[in-house]
Amino acid sequence: MVQIPTEPFTFADLARWGLSPHQVRRLVDAGLLRRPLRGAYCPADLPDTTEVRACCAALVLPEHSVVCDRSAAWLHGIDVLEPSEADRTPALEVVAVRGNNRVRREGVYGGERALLPEDVCELFGVRVTTPLRTACDLACLRGRYSALAVLDAFARVHGVTLKEIERILPRYRRRRGVVQLRQLAPAMSPQRESTGESFCAAAIQHAGLPLPTPQVWVDLDGFGRVRLDHAYEELKIAVEYDGEEFHTTEADRERDRQRRAALEAAGWLVIVVRKHDFTGAALDAWLGRLRRALEERDRPYRRTYPEGQTRERPHRRRN
Repeated sequence: MVQIPTEPFTFADLARWGLSPHQVRRLVDAGLLRRPLRGAYCPADLPDTTEVRACCAALVLPEHSVVCDRSAAWLHGIDVLEPSEADRTPALEVVAVRGNNRVRREGVYGGERALLPEDVCELFGVRVTTPLRTACDLACLRGRYSALAVLDAFARVHGVTLKEIERILPRYRRRRGVVQLRQLAPAMSPQRESTGESFCAAAIQHAGLPLPTPQVWVDLDGFGRVRLDHAYEELKIAVEYDGEEFHTTEADRERDRQRRAALEAAGWLVIVVRKHDFTGAALDAWLGRLRRALEERDRPYRRTYPEGQTRERPHRRRN
């Protein structure tokens, strides 16, 4: 009978378990083993914890290297992989600390980077860039929407703050992507709970509009206290992101309709955004609607004088 390994392993450990490469592949196909990283395997029922991830990385991690970028985020418990990568094992992203040769081997994407001791931490025996360094690196490397989603996730999960980013920013001078990092860092919020919500905020900021407050609670007749993804509370404008997880079934959609009808009856304008609304005409449509609503509901205070003339009193726009 084939023995299923009880801990992470590589092909170099097969003799210990009495397995052949062919048997390992069959066990993977049968769902009894999984391959978290190229070259590293573990039992399928082993919990997908940070410790297990780090142990798998340690088995294939070359010397004088540090796990970085998307692989570092993965070890820190934040998934930034693209949907297209769900069915394949991504390469392990590592960098050699400057002065050492970059890694060149199958299944590893190697580079070189100037890292200080404060940029590196250890997770279960594996050297990995810290949450702060990983967040900043990825915010430089990824597109604007994904970059803000990364910053929000690290703020939410690891408590990365704007003050910490501002402290490290001078070291990124002239690095590709630093302008984007500098622009997005002030928009970062630990309160956004999904990638879609972060995408909405990134689109609003890029359009030059004031950012709404995330996760706003309001009292609503018939519903009690309800939470809005984003809101300009004083103007009664809400921007809601409908992801597939909680807004797909007919029951979900009916609940959304009733809730939003109650919001509109209470004077709220609700703008709904879905995953296909971040490009082209769809993006322009909801951003245009938001811009018009802000202009209409946040007009400067006007006073009528005896002559029948009016003068606008400056009104500070809320950011």
